[in-house]
Amino acid sequence: MISAQDALQKLREGNARFTSDPSQQGERPAFKSIENQEPAAIILACSDSRVPPEVVFDQGIGDLFIVRVAGNIVTPAQTGSIEFAAEKFGSRLVVVLGHTMCGAIRATLDDLANPAPSRTENLHSIVDAISPCLSPLIARSPQLSEDKMLREAMRENVHHSVRQLQLQSSILRKQVSEKGLEIIGAEYCVSTGSVNFLEPTAS
Repeated sequence: MISAQDALQKLREGNARFTSDPSQQGERPAFKSIENQEPAAIILACSDSRVPPEVVFDQGIGDLFIVRVAGNIVTPAQTGSIEFAAEKFGSRLVVVLGHTMCGAIRATLDDLANPAPSRTENLHSIVDAISPCLSPLIARSPQLSEDKMLREAMRENVHHSVRQLQLQSSILRKQVSEKGLEIIGAEYCVSTGSVNFLEPTAS
């Protein structure tokens, strides 16, 4: 299995191909039968239809283990899926991939400003998972424009999900300390197609 840094380089190169050759966008990789999985990276991404990780990173069948949920939030189901891939397949890189113009982030910001009791319990569970990391941002940066607030809130949520994976999973912590696993954040720009890998923040 390749290292976390080699996997990260693979993603960087794939995204560079994706953004530099528009003629290739929309093409689907040919089917290939793979009996044993060895995904280079695990991606926790948002469910947004504009952010398909295989396309964004120009990867094919069997290259990535992908977990998708609105707002790229961390729940026991997502954590368990990531733990499974790290242990079973030996993947050494986990990327939490947020994106610009995220509907889940916007809904959370709107809810914090004007709570919406009409939302279903299940939708509230997504907003409730994101809210704790956005309230401090709103308090310390009330002057931000709507667009800048949305972008900063998305980044804050990505960092929060990275921390949640590190704090809530003893399996992943062991993989980090003993196996070379790395858990990092990234943001995808739906306007340009580019992925920016984020520097870690203090816990």
